[in-house]
Amino acid sequence: MSTYINIKYPFANGVPMIKDETKGFFSEFMGFLKEYGVIGLAIAVVIGTALKEFITAMVNDLVMPILAVLTPSGNWREAVLAVGPMQFGVGHFAGALIDFMIIALLVFVFAKKMLREDKVTKK
Repeated sequence: MSTYINIKYPFANGVPMIKDETKGFFSEFMGFLKEYGVIGLAIAVVIGTALKEFITAMVNDLVMPILAVLTPSGNWREAVLAVGPMQFGVGHFAGALIDFMIIALLVFVFAKKMLREDKVTKK
């Protein structure tokens, strides 16, 4: 009698190991998400978007009214710098710059606190 060996499926302890392709793909995909921190990155993007909206509202509603009192016309958002026939919207740019500076400061403080390494002491 000849022995028939099915080489299509690998064997473990004489029992064929049949791979479930859908489970394998899903577990491989979940492993990818966990290994590369994609879920954490997605959460950070959502929180960052919400933080940007919060900072923009804070700048528009709290900081800029103070600057509006200090500007001669009071309407700083529509301030323009006219150079010949060209007009530059410096008011909107100033608001975006203040937004950026506040967000950059918050990210810097957060990163400094979260990524702080313990100081190495010499022995």
